Amino acid sequence: MSAEQVSISLPKRILGWIKQLTLLLLIVIIVTSVMDIWRGKDIPRDNLPQLQGTTLAGEMLDITTLSQDQAVLVYFWGTWCPVCNFVSPAVNQMSAYYPVVTVAMNSGEDEKLRKYLQHQDYGFDTINDSDSKIARDWSLQATPTIMIFKDGELKHYTTGFTSLPGMWWRMMFT
Repeated sequence: MSAEQVSISLPKRILGWIKQLTLLLLIVIIVTSVMDIWRGKDIPRDNLPQLQGTTLAGEMLDITTLSQDQAVLVYFWGTWCPVCNFVSPAVNQMSAYYPVVTVAMNSGEDEKLRKYLQHQDYGFDTINDSDSKIARDWSLQATPTIMIFKDGELKHYTTGFTSLPGMWWRMMFT
């Protein structure tokens, strides 16, 4: 094979890889979007239930009020959730730049949850939903679930694994 044939085939190979990667990315976006719609079918859109509670630090939070000035990321998760182990570090990183409120579902008593958060070095505000009442009010079926609120309205939601870039994207365009 001559050097000319190699130089011609290399750009063609790279173009082929780019096409395959683009197609794969498109398929992933379509599949995850359909899954989000299906898993979030029961999440209310109108007449939203109150999303408020007292954090482990003793601060009363009301998402409607908090989201009036800027977008707020709300993260429903559990210490028992294996996927949350991958999403929580990204949520923690987001909390350094955006308002983040997390709702820990069925994760034990306050002291146990505080120790877990301290051990993981998570600094986000957490409401302990030990009996999952908040999650039931919102008809949540999957963890983790991420919701973005702005002006008291639910603007975006996603369930399952969400990457840090996916969170940034949703927050920036809300």
